[in-house]
Amino acid sequence: MTRLLVIQPDPQDPVGPLGEWLTGAGAELHVLAPPADPLPADLHGYAGLVVLGGAMGALDDLDHPWLADIRRLLGNAVSRQLPTLAICLGAQLLAVATGGGIDVGEDGPEVGPHLVAKRDVGWTDPLFAELPFMPDVLHFHADVIDRLPANSVLLASATRYPNQAFRVGRCVYGLQFHIETTTDTVLLWARDFPREAEFARPGELTAERLDELHADLAETWRPVAARFVGLAAGDVAPAEQARTQLPMLGH
Repeated sequence: MTRLLVIQPDPQDPVGPLGEWLTGAGAELHVLAPPADPLPADLHGYAGLVVLGGAMGALDDLDHPWLADIRRLLGNAVSRQLPTLAICLGAQLLAVATGGGIDVGEDGPEVGPHLVAKRDVGWTDPLFAELPFMPDVLHFHADVIDRLPANSVLLASATRYPNQAFRVGRCVYGLQFHIETTTDTVLLWARDFPREAEFARPGELTAERLDELHADLAETWRPVAARFVGLAAGDVAPAEQARTQLPMLGH
């Protein structure tokens, strides 16, 4: 079995269907929910890391001091080039941990079913290559990644907030959106965060619309989860290192 560490920062954002996709592809999940579950000092013994979302900000250490431990583990994953999937808050934590930046989105929260557009580099990426040009996603966030880390490439973008999906190095991924939710989870968020929910398009947070979205998410993102397990297992090759300069020409 391919052992993955799953960090769940918020009880209202469990691993959900993503967990079923990962285990269905051969992964064994070790789920830790801080602060009740202490986080390990390093990632020894794990083939990959998954960091989920949460209502707190990526730098809210005063109220959630264990966020620093998640950032440390994400930095460790980048240093080791351990396959990593960081979702929403997880992606923001990844950005901060590796020299990127976050801020409150100046155009307001991004909430509800949306499409993102795959960038050119995505067509050759091990996880993103087989995705459609504009895959379905679920947004529910007010903070945004306004500066990507060094040694990263942009994999997917959107009009309001461009930094939707990125890869740091060869195999560490950040997704500003959600793929792990269920209809009940999103309805719970809409109830508990009504100010943010008002930014969704009319009719987009109904149970019927969300059921339709989650069927599309499963079709689109289940294969990505399977490829992530393959990446962690060593069966899928990581991306080639992005070139930072033009090759020297011969004379």
